[in-house]
Amino acid sequence: MLQNFLHTFHIPVMGLAFSIDSPLKVARFGISSVLSLCDDALLEDMRRYYSAVFQKPYVPIQKDEEDGRARRATAYLDLVDDVVNEQIERLRQEEFAPGTQLTKYFELLPDNSPLRALYEQMLASTDAPYQQYLQSQLREAVTPGSIDVNIMTKLDKTNYGPDGQPLPAEFTDASAALRGFAKSKVRSSIVFSAGMNMRLYGYMDQFPCFLPNAAGEFEKKVILKVSDYRSAAVQGKILAKKGIWISEFRVESGLNCGGHAFATDGFLMGPILEEFKQNRQALRTELWDMCQAVLTAKGLPAPTQPPVQKLTVQGGLGTVQEHEFLLEYYGADAVGWGTPFLLVPEATTVDAHTLTQLSDATSDDLYLSPISPLGVPFNAMRGTTSEQLTQSRIDKGKPGSPCIKKHLVSNTEFTDEPICTASRKYQRRKLEHLKSQELSLEAYQREEAKVLAKECLCEGLANTATEEYGLNKKGSNPVAICPGPNLAFFSGIFKLQEMVDHIYGRFNALNQTYRPHVFINELNLYVAYWKNKKEEHLENFNQKQQKYLQTFRQNLQEGINYYKELLPTLFSSDELERQVITLNELLEAEDQLQLSLVHA
Repeated sequence: MLQNFLHTFHIPVMGLAFSIDSPLKVARFGISSVLSLCDDALLEDMRRYYSAVFQKPYVPIQKDEEDGRARRATAYLDLVDDVVNEQIERLRQEEFAPGTQLTKYFELLPDNSPLRALYEQMLASTDAPYQQYLQSQLREAVTPGSIDVNIMTKLDKTNYGPDGQPLPAEFTDASAALRGFAKSKVRSSIVFSAGMNMRLYGYMDQFPCFLPNAAGEFEKKVILKVSDYRSAAVQGKILAKKGIWISEFRVESGLNCGGHAFATDGFLMGPILEEFKQNRQALRTELWDMCQAVLTAKGLPAPTQPPVQKLTVQGGLGTVQEHEFLLEYYGADAVGWGTPFLLVPEATTVDAHTLTQLSDATSDDLYLSPISPLGVPFNAMRGTTSEQLTQSRIDKGKPGSPCIKKHLVSNTEFTDEPICTASRKYQRRKLEHLKSQELSLEAYQREEAKVLAKECLCEGLANTATEEYGLNKKGSNPVAICPGPNLAFFSGIFKLQEMVDHIYGRFNALNQTYRPHVFINELNLYVAYWKNKKEEHLENFNQKQQKYLQTFRQNLQEGINYYKELLPTLFSSDELERQVITLNELLEAEDQLQLSLVHA
């Protein structure tokens, strides 16, 4: 088979439902995407729906069945794998003619792809036998994109049996999802996000699929999503000491991303990637030495050469120039494009009402919100039906959600068993507690607003599929959505071909809004975040908070200095005007930091 690289981008996990069936939409075109394993009820609903669409047998798996959560994950992934393989076989049988999916497969490829070059050579050939030979080579080279999965490691609640007693650790949410993936037949990667989970990491070596064979190959790979180099090194070493190899570090901007925003302490994307660039090979060697020693001690295959370890980046990318700079200057293997694909129905699942809201959204509609029950800032859009339902419940004097799915339970302030801060059960107790504190009216209203801001994301982030596919006929299903700030620069609804062509510089999907470079956009988000944090700490300012703010500001200043030196490399010699504009934007951010410091 012809050796080639396919796409230099992937579609990251988005919410619970927005990328839940993306592999069924894009994998046959060689595009990799990531689906969430958090919501097993949604996985089961999607399996029931697609079993009917593709005429596959469907036997329900009830949640209370033995190992039901893991089995639901396995069953859905097996269905997706079967369908994608069938799609690939049908695609290979099509003609190289305008409008066929086979032609689309090759037309989507980047211009510098070896496979695209062979395709162009086939089109230009006038020798019929030779053209047929090239076509057979191209058909053989058709491979699907990866059906990757995501586990948000912080979502790992303990589950209980019929007797009300806690089930063993392997039945927690994250462990069950991991087992479901491990037992599935997909050959892909699992993405761990949101930080360390020692219990989960300690469970992994029970599954041989995550360990290398004698040739250094993996049936299933591990991807670690991180916000900085230190996190990659620390978590990489923890897993290496268990014999688990990280096949990819996926660096995501702390703030310029969709969904939960895990801000760094002021470390910016450019300096973070520079640290990876300088230390990547040394880290790879160190991690493999540790991993190899563990595998050898266990009598398992331990190849002499370190396996491949990729570096990918995601968060706020918007132009082909930014995309290529990350690949060429920092040596990234691929780039994640998430939020723009929310505007592409051929790639993601967004109900019609929310899709219209997204396509019309401006920067005023997008904000870093306090709505997540986890207490982590959450990139959201104003005016969603989920927001409207939350306010309606407040207006009726019955704030909070029924909390049926319970994926985000974490609070034990009033109960022994964790409950969700967006739930009616928690909010009723918390508001009663606040009233008993004899706070001033202003203080009470401030604390009340914090409580009532929480939304039920378990339902909101899953309901877009429920709405779009008619999975639940019982009235409306409120939707929450989590685009990154980058959405402000894209308006309209796009075809898959158009968005892929935008990534590769063959089409322009940006609107007329002025868009600074991705590094500047992230910097401005961090400056605003730092100023807000400083305001929050004014009332109860202590030495620890002062040190945090000083370190944060120092890291931002070092990032600004780094970008100043990078400018001649960041822009070509014929982009002097853009270089000057970007320098002025850096100086403006610097002034904002200084002014905020003076007024402290």
